[in-house]
Amino acid sequence: MEGMIEVSYTVMCRNDVSKELSLTTLLANEKVMKAIKSEFATGLRNLALSHKEETTVYIKTQKEVHEFTASKNDFADLLELAEEDARKHKRIKKECDGVELVDIVTVD
Repeated sequence: MEGMIEVSYTVMCRNDVSKELSLTTLLANEKVMKAIKSEFATGLRNLALSHKEETTVYIKTQKEVHEFTASKNDFADLLELAEEDARKHKRIKKECDGVELVDIVTVD
């Protein structure tokens, strides 16, 4: 029996969002600061927000991950096979025009 691979992919759309913000930038925003204080320190005064380490906050469109199985011999064609799978299952809509491979796992 020939080896198989399990392929995971998402559908890419034109209105997808992918942004990165530093924690410093996020906490410097007055609206964000007010929302945090309002939610976690209601009625308290003279508060300052701070953090110990810099980190990146990601804002991304949440995507559904789809899977299919293919032969190891088809490895070079996985992107095309993922696009075919998306079309076959009607996952590519008007504003969506491609797929992004997420993971490839060998299944013996």
